[in-house]
Amino acid sequence: MNGASREALAAARERLDALTDSTSVNAGSLADELAAVTALLDREVSLRRVLTDPAQAAEAKAELAQRLLATQVSGPAADLVAGMVRSRWSQSRDLVDALEVLANTADLTAAQQAGKLDDVEDELFRFGRIVSGSTELRAALTDRKATTSAKGELLRSLLGGRAQSTTERLVTRLVTAPRGRSLESGLESLSKLAAERRDRMVAIVTSAVPLSDPQKQRLGAALAKLYGRRMHLNLDVDPEVLGGIRVQVGDEVINGALVDRIEDASRRLAG
Repeated sequence: MNGASREALAAARERLDALTDSTSVNAGSLADELAAVTALLDREVSLRRVLTDPAQAAEAKAELAQRLLATQVSGPAADLVAGMVRSRWSQSRDLVDALEVLANTADLTAAQQAGKLDDVEDELFRFGRIVSGSTELRAALTDRKATTSAKGELLRSLLGGRAQSTTERLVTRLVTAPRGRSLESGLESLSKLAAERRDRMVAIVTSAVPLSDPQKQRLGAALAKLYGRRMHLNLDVDPEVLGGIRVQVGDEVINGALVDRIEDASRRLAG
C-alpha cells in the first residue's frame, strides 16, 4: 500500500486494537464478521469503488456502509468499517486488503488473549514447511477446479484437532479465498502478522540438528540485540546443513552454515 492507504490502514488498526481491548467485544467473532465484509467487497467491485470514491463525501460513504451492514454484522464491526470508508484510499482494492488484514489481526488477537499466540505462530510456520515439502498437497490446496468445500474438508482432515482453531481458520480463509496470492506468500504474511502482535521480528533458523533450549535463548538474545527488537524463532532442521546454522530475518540471510562456507571457498578457488 502507498501513501493514503497506508495511513488509513494504520488508523484502522488503532481502532481495532481499541475495540479488542474491550471485554465486551469478542475478537474471534469480530474476525469472522470482518472476513465476511472482505469477501463481500472483494466480489462487489462497483460497491467498493463507491465506498472509496474520493469525490464522495466521507460521511455519505460511512452512512451507506452502516445501512448495508446494519443487519449483517454487529455494531462494532459496522462502526469499524464505516470509519475505514471515511478514510482516503489510494486504490479501491486497498480497502479490501486492509479489511483482510484486520480480520486476520482480530483472530490473532483472540489467540493472544487466550495465551495461544505462540502456538499459532509455530503452527503457521510448520504448515508452510509441510506445504513446501509436498507437491501433491500444494497442488490440491491451490487447484482452481476444486470446490471451496473440498478444500475446507481437506484442511479439516489435516488440521482439525491437531492445531489451534485460530490456525485452522486463518489457513482455511487463505486457501479458500487466496485473492491472487500464492499459498506461500499468504502463509508468510500471516506469520509476519502474528509476530507483529508482540512487536517481534521473525527469524527462520535452519540447523542440522535441533537446538537446545540454552542455544535458542542465546540465539534469540543475540538477534534481539542485533535488530533492536524482540525476535521469534521459527526452527527448522535440515540434515544437509553440515555445521553451524542459517538464519533468515526478512530478506536478510545471516549465513553461518558450514556447507555454505565450503561452497563459498570452492567458488573462490574456482575464480
